[in-house]
Amino acid sequence: MRFGLFGTGPWAHLAHAPALAAHKDVELVGVWGRNPAKAAALAQEHGATAYADIDALIADVDAVAVALPPDIQADIALRAARAGKHLLLDKPVAFTTEATDAIVSAAAEHDVASVVFFTRRFMPAIQDFLDQVSATGGWLEARVDHLGSIFQDGNPFGESVWRKESGGLWDVGPHAVALVLPVLGPVTQVTALAGARDMTHVLLRHESGGITTLTLTVDAPEKLEREDASFHGESGIAVVPAVQWAPVDAFARAVDALITAAAGGPASPLDIRFGAQVGRILAAAAESIDTGRTITL
Repeated sequence: MRFGLFGTGPWAHLAHAPALAAHKDVELVGVWGRNPAKAAALAQEHGATAYADIDALIADVDAVAVALPPDIQADIALRAARAGKHLLLDKPVAFTTEATDAIVSAAAEHDVASVVFFTRRFMPAIQDFLDQVSATGGWLEARVDHLGSIFQDGNPFGESVWRKESGGLWDVGPHAVALVLPVLGPVTQVTALAGARDMTHVLLRHESGGITTLTLTVDAPEKLEREDASFHGESGIAVVPAVQWAPVDAFARAVDALITAAAGGPASPLDIRFGAQVGRILAAAAESIDTGRTITL
């Protein structure tokens, strides 16, 4: 599968580019970035060509991989889907449900396969755990605490403008929601509050009757940093296991899932439709913060 990579930031360097360049079933054709010099350097590092024009790169490939802010990603993804190119997108897909729904519609109309890269969901130990707890059933609640700080010296994501502006709800929130949906199911109501230092608290009522509690920030004090997730119910407490952070391996599995779907195999459970489901929940949380109301989906 011939891929074009859009984006030249830390995530493109840490996951996308090395995984695509090393994948036995992928040809990394080209790289486009908002900074032409960075695009040229990244392309040269991985044996690809730097492109100055978005649509020219889209035209030369079978699939696009995007490592860009959500609003910029949404425009490129829509253009690629309308051109019949398969999509490997980052989370969140977009900041608005309207933008995500437009990509969903274009992907369906043009028979485009899609995968959204929820990193931990492509780690086998995490997926095995979710399969087991889903089979067990009887869960009454989930709790996810994702408190990190990207603004420490040396953190490559600390200069990300969109993360500074949108905070933990939109940055780590997609990962948290993607963990609980396969176990507790669709969400019907969302309530959220935001406090100091980007501390965002979200309650989700699921169609199953279960409740999820999320605590999210990317600006936590150092002593509060933690990443914990668990399910609670009739069988007791099931704690999501800690796993080794291996983004290149996880991205390679996302590529595998896209190639399988594009070849006529089963669609990934983490496709653009799932990404849209997550996005609707995050948008509802943002609306709840702004209005002080519980939002019904």
